[in-house]
Amino acid sequence: MKKSHPIRRVLLASAATVSGIVLLLSLKPASDPASASAQGAGTQGAAAAQESPQGGTAAAGTSTVTGAVAQTQYGVVQVRLTVANGKITKAEAVQAPKGGTSDQKTALSVPKLNQEAVATQSADITSVSGASYTSAGYKQSLQSAIDKMKAAGANTAAPSQSSAAAAPAAQAKTVTGDVVTTEYGPVQVRITVAGGKITKADAVQAPSGGTSDQKTALSIPKLNQEAVAAGNANIDSVSGASYTSGGYKKSLQSALDKAGG
Repeated sequence: MKKSHPIRRVLLASAATVSGIVLLLSLKPASDPASASAQGAGTQGAAAAQESPQGGTAAAGTSTVTGAVAQTQYGVVQVRLTVANGKITKAEAVQAPKGGTSDQKTALSVPKLNQEAVATQSADITSVSGASYTSAGYKQSLQSAIDKMKAAGANTAAPSQSSAAAAPAAQAKTVTGDVVTTEYGPVQVRITVAGGKITKADAVQAPSGGTSDQKTALSIPKLNQEAVAAGNANIDSVSGASYTSGGYKKSLQSALDKAGG
């Protein structure tokens, strides 16, 4: 076929056109800006979705509460609790008797008392032998901290209840009995009553000083337990603490009378 033949010219022109189209296609970006933007947005959205569950607050329901300072013959005791989800996870004495032999007694007793507080989740713990004053002060401050913990828990839970649901529930109230003077000092009982029952009892005043500290530390926890268990003032006196027991029962009856029980 001659170079100038018409068909040859058509074939060459077609080949040149195809080559140009192939060249243009090879230079086109792999993806257009719109698709790249959409892909980037999708990647960012996925990253945000992965991060979002990790946001928000840290461990919920964890707090610390410090009890009132308890005075003892050898110095003050004050307990601080760490609470998570309504349970005591840690107990420590931020103040304790010190100086002289008190240092040894504190080092001996406080770690044991801390462990017992976490184990029992209450102030009903055993006094450490040889450190009865520190033990008694620890238990008083511990009870104060537990009271604050429970009050804070009740206040936190209250908003989540509807008024209709909360209305029928009997509300707890605290009543303090009269001060009863005994031969060794005054006794005064405070009770918490809910639904017509004593849910808690404690002595806000009790004989102190000298041997009275030991008798108070021995008798008051038992009397508190008996008051809650019996639901009335007909409880047994603690052996060796008859005066304290008698004053406790009189003040307890006074508190019950005020509570209408």
